[in-house]
Amino acid sequence: MVMLQRLREFLRSPSPVQLPQVPAGTRYYAIGDIHGRRDLFEVMVAAIEDEIAAAPALDHRIVLLGDLVDRGPDSAGVIARTRAWQQTRNVRVLAGNHEDMFLAAFRSPEALRHFLKHGGYETVLSFGFTAQELASLSLEELHELYCARIPQSVRDYVAAFETMIRAGDYVFVHAGIDPSRPLSEQKRSDLLWIRSGFLDHEGALEKVVVHGHTIFEHVNDCGNRIGIDTGAFRSGVLTALVLEGDQRRILQARANENGEVGMFHGDRPPNP
Repeated sequence: MVMLQRLREFLRSPSPVQLPQVPAGTRYYAIGDIHGRRDLFEVMVAAIEDEIAAAPALDHRIVLLGDLVDRGPDSAGVIARTRAWQQTRNVRVLAGNHEDMFLAAFRSPEALRHFLKHGGYETVLSFGFTAQELASLSLEELHELYCARIPQSVRDYVAAFETMIRAGDYVFVHAGIDPSRPLSEQKRSDLLWIRSGFLDHEGALEKVVVHGHTIFEHVNDCGNRIGIDTGAFRSGVLTALVLEGDQRRILQARANENGEVGMFHGDRPPNP
């Protein structure tokens, strides 16, 4: 009798694998690194607004994964558009390493030099600097103007960006996490800058990590993490991961060679 019971247990169909989920009744849109591409961002916002209008009963939540600024042509415009969107929608913003450099540049001319060399050149142009000023002024003069021209309200706004957002079985961060530490003990520097030790980690993590920071040609779904930075500033592709229940899909705003932007809707994240 005992042997028969064991045989039945052995032959019994295994329980279905439970997929990661966000809280019931919610739909999350996680948008990857925008990097000053307001053109792509505007089209993405419009597409998401259309989806929200078509499903008014859901609790829609939007997470920007950081690096709103640098490299692309209109960082100031992306910040302004984000602030305006937050007036009508539940939009939360994570700090990226480029926001870190943007804020550090207010502290000293040398920090500004570092920022300008890593994408900040385009950012300061978007805040009203001219190419002639950047070419002719001394570093000290540029720093003085940088502190004078970029409003304190913008600095305070960027400084208030979050570092981690949790949603059911998922966690949203900019760069990644240190797999050796629980989520409650992560360091800000890792959340904004990490690559090595996170990207190559193959084991399970406390939650599925949705992140940007590292550019992939396609959405990079490794099971324990999902990277959605598709290099908008150079590829012309801005990606959003949409999470609802245990389902995943993607939205992408894509610019063609003529600069025209259209939307791509995918049922699931493609892998390389």
